[in-house]
Amino acid sequence: MNYDKEMSKIIDSLNYVPKLLLHSCCAPCSSYVIERLKDYFDITVIYYNPNIEPFDEYIKRKEEQKRLLKLFNIKYIEADYDNELYHKFIKGLESEPERGLRCHKCYYMRLEYTASSAKENNFDFFATTLTVSPYKLSNVINEIGYKLESSYDIKYLPSDFKKNNGYKRSIELSNKYNLYRQNFCGCIYSKRRDLLKDEK
Repeated sequence: MNYDKEMSKIIDSLNYVPKLLLHSCCAPCSSYVIERLKDYFDITVIYYNPNIEPFDEYIKRKEEQKRLLKLFNIKYIEADYDNELYHKFIKGLESEPERGLRCHKCYYMRLEYTASSAKENNFDFFATTLTVSPYKLSNVINEIGYKLESSYDIKYLPSDFKKNNGYKRSIELSNKYNLYRQNFCGCIYSKRRDLLKDEK
């Protein structure tokens, strides 16, 4: 399925301004996604990323996200930081490679929280900025999104935001707004792999 075309078709079919709860992984990725969707949706961003550590890194990314949303005049929902729950959720998958089953579980955890929050707060759609990254598997993320759409009875907005130079545009916007761009995904496992690369 061409998720980019599918998303455009959904947007074009709307005759009202729907409410979208957008899960954001970080300010840089959200910059392009918000730019692209703001003319079609009433967007609220939820920052739920319990995978990120150490805690000061999490706070740094969260505050950068909030700073960008103020500039864009976008609403924001505060979410709990539950790193212990994340580690329980991915237990047994700590040695999985990047993009492997550990990452898939992490996608699911964050999207499920978003879907549940969207349903509870009467949003029309939920979505995520994760697909803007060239390091994330959009097909896996969208499969999860569709499963949660069925489970929570809330529409999922499929995407592959990295297409049409989306990732490139996110870098341009990051430079424009002087956004902090992290050098690892967020979990300690991705950080360890980056450190090992640097040592080679």
